[in-house]
This record gives sequence, structure tokens and C-alpha cells, in this order.
Amino acid sequence: MGAVADAALEAGGVVIGVMPRGLVEREIAHRGLTELHVVEDMHERKTKMAALADGFIALPGGAGTLEEIFEQWTWAQLGIHEKPCAFLNIKGYYDPLQAMVDNMVREGFMHPRYAEMLPFATSADEIIAGFRDYTPPARKWVQQPAI
Repeated sequence: MGAVADAALEAGGVVIGVMPRGLVEREIAHRGLTELHVVEDMHERKTKMAALADGFIALPGGAGTLEEIFEQWTWAQLGIHEKPCAFLNIKGYYDPLQAMVDNMVREGFMHPRYAEMLPFATSADEIIAGFRDYTPPARKWVQQPAI
């Protein structure tokens, strides 16, 4: 996250951080951010990030990255927000995960429209274009009228 923040700042961008107090106190917070919101815990962090964001992009990362993007994807499915989500799939990093999502659809555990809400893109330009064209599907768990 620090390298992305540094690059954005060097390019003249605005970088907003949201960190739990405990991590700030351990001096893990980036000190050069445009704005830093200090919250009490990780739950509040994700809620604040969701409120501030226009969309969600997961770069290659670990368990925390997956947890955060999956929560936002789930919230979008449930209609809690209508913001787009995507994976930036650099050098095939997320190919196994994409295969798993495809398998969820194939096995009937996920409707295709929800899989389509989380594209695996290979470039930032592809993500930006997808975000511009994004239309959220009907909310999950809401009875759809018969056609």
C-alpha cells in the first residue's frame, strides 16, 4: 500500500488513508498522506473506506486484501452500496481465484450476474472503463417479478 500511495503522491494525486488507532500508535501509518482518518478498529476502517470510495480495486495481495474486496463485493450484491469492484490481475496472479469464482457459478452456488460484478482485469485502463460503464444488478435476496 505504501508504494502505491507514494507513487500517487509523487504524481500529484490525493491519497486518503484510514487506519485503526492501534496501527497508528505502532507507527505503521504513512505520514505523507493528503488525509488520514484514524478509527477505532478494522470494522470501522472498512466502513469508513466504503463511505469514502467510488469503487474498489484489489491489487495482488494477501488474506487482508481478499477479505476487504470480498466484503465490498458482498455488500454490493446485497445492495448495501452500488459501487463497482474489480481485481487487477497482474501477471495472472488472480487466475486461480477467477477459476474458483467460475466454478461457483458452474456448480450453482453463485448466480452469474454476481460473478460479473467482480471482473478480473489485466490493466488499470480496463478497470476504469468497466467502472465508467458499471450498472449494479438487482439486489440479492429481493424477489424478482416473474416475466
